[in-house]
Amino acid sequence: MRKADAPPAGWYPDPESRVRLRWWDGLDWTDIKRAPPSTAELDAAAQRRAFEQQHEYVASAQPVPQHASGLGRQDVQQIISEVRSVARSEIDRAAQEFSNRATDAVRGITPLITDYTSTALRWVKRAIIVAIVLLVAYFVFQVVVQASFFEWLGDRIDNLTDDSAPMPALGGIGRST
Repeated sequence: MRKADAPPAGWYPDPESRVRLRWWDGLDWTDIKRAPPSTAELDAAAQRRAFEQQHEYVASAQPVPQHASGLGRQDVQQIISEVRSVARSEIDRAAQEFSNRATDAVRGITPLITDYTSTALRWVKRAIIVAIVLLVAYFVFQVVVQASFFEWLGDRIDNLTDDSAPMPALGGIGRST
């Protein structure tokens, strides 16, 4: 078959299975297949054609290319802008949902960190308090012990050098009367 004799690109009944449509690219069959249009799709296409006939579009100098779906450039641009706006709103919703979940996760983790940190800090504070109490007790004990020791030592020295105590007799050696 010659190119000039080939049917234009579009959806045609699939030669392998008549229950679905297959895309003819103008030269050969592609692997793109779809179910035949439903009655709702056929009704929508008929309404679109009737609307286009009632409101004839101003033809531009260049012909408007027809896409595989039979829509004009303006229709395709409108669909693209609608899809973009829906996609943006969905992305915004997903980002908000992600942000909410991340905030909830952070709130769930923070008390755990605080609990472990405060427990460790609590034990360190207790250890410091115990160390200070023991250090104070050690210094008090040293002061008391030293004071007692020096008092006892002073009493012993006083007892050794006390003049009121009798001197032991040397047994009359070297005394003359």
